[in-house]
Amino acid sequence: MNKEYLKKRFPLLMLIFAFGGVFGFIYEEIFYRFDLGEWVKRGTTFGPWIPIYGFGGLLILGFTFKVRKNPFLVFLLATVASGVLELATGWVVLTVFGIRLWDYNEEILNWGNIGGFVCARSVLFFGVSGVFLRFVLVPLFEKIEQKLPRKAWLALCFIPAGLFAADIIVSLICKAAGV
Repeated sequence: MNKEYLKKRFPLLMLIFAFGGVFGFIYEEIFYRFDLGEWVKRGTTFGPWIPIYGFGGLLILGFTFKVRKNPFLVFLLATVASGVLELATGWVVLTVFGIRLWDYNEEILNWGNIGGFVCARSVLFFGVSGVFLRFVLVPLFEKIEQKLPRKAWLALCFIPAGLFAADIIVSLICKAAGV
């Protein structure tokens, strides 16, 4: 991806970031309902989104850009990129901040578990999600972009992403203050 492409597609990327965060929140709410038998508010923010999924969506788009027409390679690269992101994020957050945000050691369907930070179920799901993102969501969002007036498109992209970003900042400030 070159600079001009990123500048042109920045609103779409912000929509993907916000959508990814909400998608991840919904996925985790449903998964942990089955795993724990009750509803549990997932994530580190106040809102219905989980930041790592937003970043994961952007990472998947970047890693799969050159192979975006090949579903198998999109799946493979999305799986690997998501696994590396999940492993690195979990390890860094635990090592630097002493916080364990997730632990696959304590969950159902945790085969292929590496230190509780990543497991085959999660990365395979992220691979399938990457294919869904690349072949369903991006084309859908591009069609919506073509049909909407420019200002409406920008509002659709930046309002959710702005709320998500503000929630991340407020949540970090509140956690740092012990609130």
